[in-house]
Amino acid sequence: MSNSYSSLCDDFYLDMYINTKLPLPRQRDTILAFFERIQKQFPSMGRFFRNKNEYCLEEDCDAGQHRWITLETNHIGSGIVNPSSFEDAYNQDRLIIELVPYMLSVNHLDIDSLDVTFAMDFDYAGSHDEVIAEALFGSTAFNCLLDLPAARPIVFSPAVVVALSDDCLIQSRISVESKTSVYEPGEKRPVVDEAITLSFTIRQYPSSTEKFDALKSFENQCRLAEELMAEKIVPNFVQPLINVIAQKRLT
Repeated sequence: MSNSYSSLCDDFYLDMYINTKLPLPRQRDTILAFFERIQKQFPSMGRFFRNKNEYCLEEDCDAGQHRWITLETNHIGSGIVNPSSFEDAYNQDRLIIELVPYMLSVNHLDIDSLDVTFAMDFDYAGSHDEVIAEALFGSTAFNCLLDLPAARPIVFSPAVVVALSDDCLIQSRISVESKTSVYEPGEKRPVVDEAITLSFTIRQYPSSTEKFDALKSFENQCRLAEELMAEKIVPNFVQPLINVIAQKRLT
């Protein structure tokens, strides 16, 4: 399936995270062998670096589209910025799921949770909080506070988690993050050169009664994420944000 979401935002991200219960291996040979195996599959990933407890292999970040893989203490991350298709990103994630059991000794007992995340950035130089409040809170109870004299939204970054299964092992999280900083009285309104970020995650926790199949779970989470993005997130979150940003740029 092609990626149609890049046309709705300034940057689109499709990420996967394997969260582990035990610390991941930190031996030099193990880490280098893991990233070398990934590079054989994706030769364009030539930038390797360490940042504190994080190891990262990625493509050139200056390009509009780039791949990345990270290895942290209890997280393995995989993603593509502006992928040409969902399947392009999924194939990279599947490779990581296949490699971690025998290259990083991550078995089904060690997996704490598995995340599939769709994220979007919306560039806007004005107040992010005002955009979010107008787009997402206009018809809610929270909006009554904005009717007060001189009221103005300054911290609007909603996040909600919803269980998608009776046992609560499948959960979805939607968040909209403002990058406008809170400032002290008397200060000038800060110039914002970052983006409003919308993030939608499907998380799967392993069951205690059966062996966790990471690849099977991943495929199901991708299906759920695609369906909910199309049916719920885009019409109810993305489109209102786009509309408000467009209106404010005209004024």
